[in-house]
Amino acid sequence: MPGEGGVVFARCWLNLPPALSDIHKATLWSQPMSHVSERRRFPRFAVEPMYTPIAARLLESERFAHEGHAYDISEGGCRFELDRPIAPGTQIAMQVALPTMNNDIGPGRAVFVMATVVWLEDEDQPGPYKMAAVFNNFCRAGDRERLLGEFRKGIYRQAA
Repeated sequence: MPGEGGVVFARCWLNLPPALSDIHKATLWSQPMSHVSERRRFPRFAVEPMYTPIAARLLESERFAHEGHAYDISEGGCRFELDRPIAPGTQIAMQVALPTMNNDIGPGRAVFVMATVVWLEDEDQPGPYKMAAVFNNFCRAGDRERLLGEFRKGIYRQAA
């Protein structure tokens, strides 16, 4: 039976990590992107935005109401755009479908993750809104391995 502090997602129970501390948020969001990239733990891979759909939902929502496209992705996070902004610090569920995952059908074609939005670009401008999220955990058994397997195919170039 699920305990406190978790979320039911895609028929699996997840214990979410604690929210980012206020000090961590202030440090991360006040740094220029060049400083953030120096701290990356995982290589990022560029993807074709129009062929890499993503869907996001707020944790209190039952459905993936936000749709958009990914620009780059790594084992640890994703840079993407949506038609509506999501505030930094917000925890979301994401579905990411890489174009090379076409051998799978149905929900097996996508990777499901729990994530936290870490930055939002130009929220005062009309959409689409570019943002980034750090992955907190992969939701289904095999999602992480499937994503890494796509990177190992050598189709995607490493992002700068």
